[in-house]
Amino acid sequence: NSEDVRCKCICPPYKDHSGHIYNKNVSQKDCDCLHVVEPMPVPGPDVEAYCLRCECKYEERSSVTIKVSNVILFA
Repeated sequence: NSEDVRCKCICPPYKDHSGHIYNKNVSQKDCDCLHVVEPMPVPGPDVEAYCLRCECKYEERSSVTIKVSNVILFA
C-alpha cells in the first residue's frame, strides 16, 4: 500500500524562511530534499545550501497492524 511508505524531510530555518516538515510518498531511492520539498521555498542558487540542512528519512509502517492494535485497545 503506497500510503504505508513515505519520506519525511525536516528542514530547519534558513535565512528568512521558517523551518518546515515535508512528507511525500516516494520510493526509498527518491527520499531526499530535491524530490520531497515542494514547492522549493528558496531560489535556485540557495537550493543546495537549503537541502544540505534538511534531514530526510524513509519511513514504512503497517496500517493493518495499526488498525488491529486500535481494535484491541479500544474494544
